[in-house]
Amino acid sequence: MPHGLDHVVHAARDLDAAADFYVRAGFAVGGRNRHPWGTHNRIVQLTNCYIEILEVAEPEKILPHRPRLFSFGAFSRDFLARREGFSMLLLNSRDAATDARAFEAAGIGAFEVFDFAREGKRADGRTVKLAFSLAFAAEPHSPDLGFAACQHHFPENFWNPSFQNHPNAAQRIAGVVMIANDPASHRGFLEAYSGVKPVRTEGGVAARTENGVIDILNPSAARDLLGFPVEAGGAGIMLNALRFAVADPSRTEALHRQNGLAVRRHGEKLVLPPKEAFGATLIFEAAKES
Repeated sequence: MPHGLDHVVHAARDLDAAADFYVRAGFAVGGRNRHPWGTHNRIVQLTNCYIEILEVAEPEKILPHRPRLFSFGAFSRDFLARREGFSMLLLNSRDAATDARAFEAAGIGAFEVFDFAREGKRADGRTVKLAFSLAFAAEPHSPDLGFAACQHHFPENFWNPSFQNHPNAAQRIAGVVMIANDPASHRGFLEAYSGVKPVRTEGGVAARTENGVIDILNPSAARDLLGFPVEAGGAGIMLNALRFAVADPSRTEALHRQNGLAVRRHGEKLVLPPKEAFGATLIFEAAKES
């Protein structure tokens, strides 16, 4: 079953400081949400995908990994012990139970579906119910990057145009950029995970989903894209960057500079590097006319 982008987890040691960065970068950021397993998050929502800024706020509540149980809290704690940045990629799902079975059959996951619910608030202050089911996957050589498919049970309560109006003119997430020393060796995993047959690109492979592109680039191709050197983590994949489609890059750049961010011009792109972006890289490019 083909999947598109749903959301990306940006793990940070100080949730409010990371959220303040996103505000200065021109995004509307939601309020603090609390999970019963010890993590807290704040959300940046775009039309097609969202960023979950996340911290481990209550480590005493974290459940350990167990056979067939992927502990979201334990994974996030262990990731943050090493670094900050993009820790998980989650694709959309129409049926998490079906996806979990498919991942297991493909040899990329042997986890039970994880169900959870919480309350959310609409822009007018009304409380609404939110519920999700996650089917986790794993890339054998990439223990530092989490993968899952996310089913929204009340999508009408989550996706809201009122939360998608950003001062930096960002409209959608055009794609995610992952780095690997040998992108082709991850082609089988990418196809099994995304449900989309990857194509070869200059310096990597890409799955062009219905809802954004998943690129895996080698370090040389990533350097050409970003304008600065990047390194892969051994034999595995690292999630390095998000590509944002913006209505007016000049407006975006002016806002970043006004807010004291060291945004870089690289060709026709704007780049906020990891030193600014809590271990992540944000790329802003002109939205293509449909």
